Amino acid sequence: MWIVFGILMFLVFWFISSWNKLVALENNRDAAFADIDVQLKQRYDLIPQLVDVVKGYMNHEKDLLLKITEARSKALNAKTINEKIEADNELTSAMGALNIQVEAYPDLKASQNFMQLQQEIADIENKLAAARRYFNSATKELNTAIESIPTNIVAGFRKMVTQPMFDLGQQKREELDKPQKINFN
Repeated sequence: MWIVFGILMFLVFWFISSWNKLVALENNRDAAFADIDVQLKQRYDLIPQLVDVVKGYMNHEKDLLLKITEARSKALNAKTINEKIEADNELTSAMGALNIQVEAYPDLKASQNFMQLQQEIADIENKLAAARRYFNSATKELNTAIESIPTNIVAGFRKMVTQPMFDLGQQKREELDKPQKINFN
């Protein structure tokens, strides 16, 4: 009788411990994304200023500026972590296209306002990269617990599934997978 009671108590304590571990890992992932959210908000606040400065120099590049503005709006309106990741990937792609276009405008590159905004955005991008690494680490730890025996049993009770990492996105990954062309002309 005491042996059965002891085994039952062990299972109860194990279940509670595993449940609490999963809750802690889930909260850690959410907190890690909150750090990303702060950096994204700062980035979103700088984008209208950057677009205004660039507008004066790039009147015929309206499509690109519109794409950046739409991507920013989509990112601001995203609700879930996964929606925010997808929207941020689109915005990052649009901002990369802007950086390429800026090369054609030497006066813009020399503008003090543009240079200051570009520095601020570069600083935010560095902070975002660090926050994304931490988020991915927290996500990996959570996913490992969700998939590992015996915590996967408790994860099943909680209907938990593995969560996506904050990665480059499919379009950016395809661009990076293409071999780089080197031209010496």
